[in-house]
Amino acid sequence: MMHQRIRGVRAFTLVELLVVIAIVAVLIGLLLPAVQSAREAARRSSCSNKLRQLSLGLATHESAQRRFPAGYVSEANRTPVDAATRDRPPGTGWGLLIAPYLEEATLVSDYRPDAGLGVGEATNRAIVSASPAIFRCPSDTGPRDPFAVLGVNGSPHPSGAVLGRSSYVGNAGHDEPWGDPLDSWEGRANGPLYRNSWLPISRVTDGTSHTVFLGEHLSRLSQKAWAGTVPGAASHPTPAFAASSGSTADAAATLLLVHSGPAAGEPGVIHPPNDRIAHVCQMYADHPTGSHVAFGDGGVRFVRDTIDRATWVALSSFNGGEVVTNGVW
Repeated sequence: MMHQRIRGVRAFTLVELLVVIAIVAVLIGLLLPAVQSAREAARRSSCSNKLRQLSLGLATHESAQRRFPAGYVSEANRTPVDAATRDRPPGTGWGLLIAPYLEEATLVSDYRPDAGLGVGEATNRAIVSASPAIFRCPSDTGPRDPFAVLGVNGSPHPSGAVLGRSSYVGNAGHDEPWGDPLDSWEGRANGPLYRNSWLPISRVTDGTSHTVFLGEHLSRLSQKAWAGTVPGAASHPTPAFAASSGSTADAAATLLLVHSGPAAGEPGVIHPPNDRIAHVCQMYADHPTGSHVAFGDGGVRFVRDTIDRATWVALSSFNGGEVVTNGVW
């Protein structure tokens, strides 16, 4: 009887097993995009919230100091001075300037802008090399470790400065004034965050709700810092980005600032977020179809890659007088 029962048990055939495996594979294939989409939606929401906090930090700085922070600070009569850009210490960037309004006051309380090279000074290294989570987008898949600052030729910067990375950058406007040896960027830069900008809200005549202050940039494309910059430094593209875009190292300002175009040297060339022909000095994100941008009033919007270029130019200046309708982009 036992022998008969054992012979009555039927096992799966190889064909049946393969069918089951195929069904499971199809189900995984159907579910995986949905799971990935849900994860990206969560990352996108987190990124938007972080940019909103940063934008509110800018607004709080303006409320407390009666002016928005500078893109970065270069003080007259400080040395050394970079002959190519006229940059000087301390190089304190917009991120470091608003850090006290982002619950990072403890981190930056001992920062000494008056010490030697400022951001590049060894006594400030522990602060400027930190990586506050508020400055990192969850969708940014690039490196998260601090980076050693390099010169334009790729050699280590003499200061030995090490900076914490950022996924967010300031908008300097249409042009790229860091390409010329200018003592002042006034009249050349028309974005709200540029070297020594310190804009009072009265100068943002286009309105803070229609002026882009901050955007995204990927660490896997080039080096970006939250704390500031060092005279004679450069933002270098990663090898993969250099190969795909032709991008090369750019001036120290591009460690924390970008521009939209058109620039004086590129008439008619406009770079919306994620533009395929843009370089280290434009906005990029790893979100499908677009990028977040933050405005001066604390608002954050998702700008699609297909945004009308004239609209993007209008949003990138603070005093152009352009009329932008909310519904068209």
